[in-house]
Amino acid sequence: VAPTSYTRLCETKDILTVNGQFPGPTLYLNKGDKLLVNVINNAPYPLTIHWHGLLNPMNPWHDGPEYITMCGIKPGENFTHDYQFTTEEGTLWYHAHSDWTRVTIHGTVVIYPAVGTTYPFPAPHQEYVVALGADFNKSDAYLINSQPGALYNCSAADITRFKFEQGKTYLLRLLNGAMSDALFFAIANHTFTIVERDGSYLKPFDTEYAVISPGQTMDIIVNANQTKGLYYVGASPYIASGEIAYADDTTTTTLVEYEGHNSSDASPSIVYLPLYNDIAATYKFASQERSLASEDHPVDVPQKVDIKLMFTVSMNLENCPNASCVGINGTRFVSSMNNITFTNPMIHILEAYYWSMKGIYRTDFPSFPPYLFNFTSDEYPDELMYPESGTRAKVLDYNSTVELVFQATNLLKADNHPMHLHGYDFYVVGRGFGNFDPDKDPLNYNVVDPPLENTVAVPYLGWAAVRFKANNPGVWLLHCHFERHFTWGMNTVFIVKDGPTNETSMLPPPTYMPKCTDSDLLFNTETVDLSHPSDH
Repeated sequence: VAPTSYTRLCETKDILTVNGQFPGPTLYLNKGDKLLVNVINNAPYPLTIHWHGLLNPMNPWHDGPEYITMCGIKPGENFTHDYQFTTEEGTLWYHAHSDWTRVTIHGTVVIYPAVGTTYPFPAPHQEYVVALGADFNKSDAYLINSQPGALYNCSAADITRFKFEQGKTYLLRLLNGAMSDALFFAIANHTFTIVERDGSYLKPFDTEYAVISPGQTMDIIVNANQTKGLYYVGASPYIASGEIAYADDTTTTTLVEYEGHNSSDASPSIVYLPLYNDIAATYKFASQERSLASEDHPVDVPQKVDIKLMFTVSMNLENCPNASCVGINGTRFVSSMNNITFTNPMIHILEAYYWSMKGIYRTDFPSFPPYLFNFTSDEYPDELMYPESGTRAKVLDYNSTVELVFQATNLLKADNHPMHLHGYDFYVVGRGFGNFDPDKDPLNYNVVDPPLENTVAVPYLGWAAVRFKANNPGVWLLHCHFERHFTWGMNTVFIVKDGPTNETSMLPPPTYMPKCTDSDLLFNTETVDLSHPSDH
């Protein structure tokens, strides 16, 4: 990772890139492969890399989020990630997980079927990676494979082109690497088929558009069945609140170019996308997602639940000394889960947990909202705007089955929060608008073939329910994938205990973990019990 000079939107600046590329190089593997990646940090400050959607059973040390499973790789130093692929198949991605550096430090991970097997659909003629992102110069500009497209200044000449041959099928591997917006995606005059989400196959369904939130990946099949010509491919933001002035006035584009078309033909066909605040379109799209649930790709949806949790996701305010901040009445913006704004510790939590360090984090993160109110109402007590802050975790027993309901609130400003859980996939068994009803809403759950995801978009002023089995010991971050909300504190961690055997227990740390700034605390015998380092 090193600074590289890039020009976009009429401006040239140094950005951080992976191997000089933006987006970073695509990694190609087969299901079940082992991956070793040496990250050499030539940036001017510490950073980490997260492997988004990779489970790496029993080995959280390589997951990557700063202050959660490791401290930053210091400038001039390196760290080798060790990953064993297991059930993942399809498209995932990697990205920086420190400060806001993932805006340019990210890339795609393509996982082909295991050797000797094939796709659960006819093999495509060709495939393309479609990395959606945010421009590093301007917050109201978006990118496809690092290019803004024809509708932005200084950009038309460098527009990306996907070459299609009439009568063939193409696999597009989408990822949303944008910082703070879900995106609509469409191809002019083409319908396409959704076949995969977050590294798990879906029952195929046809659509004229897709919705993809930050952190999510998606595979689509496109039939090249149109007249030879040029067709715009477009992506534009979904902002349910409708409070952003530029929301309906910014679209990133690329082109589908049919081989053999007449270059003197008229301009490319225009792409039509849903309106920026089309809540119904996003809900309709998500409601069509169901796991493939075939013999080769079975589901294992927990039918019995051991632990029920409900986490509110909210935007909040925090008082500043002498009202010195630039927010409302001298406050600053924060965010929270269950009224707790997460604060990063001095030592990363995984190491503190492994070595039984005291005073680094607490294990009393609430299972349910500490205050019950009409979560989605326009009216609420002012005191709810000001959450507590702290480093608080939720402990889960090994192999327990968990149901977690994410409840959006209307505090300060509602949003469609994409909630990502590290180290796990979960089944999205239900979603809806308004306040979750624990008596009525579970009656409509899909526990037969719900989609298996690692990042779920909570509906605007609504809720989403997920289920998973806590069978991957370690410390795993749960957070909103809107970067602003994450850095403001909309996160917590699950600490999953070891199982009864060595095979079901967390592996020890590698000897070459990056040292924390305060790593001298690690071996202070007054704060650390070294007598049973594996007894968690």
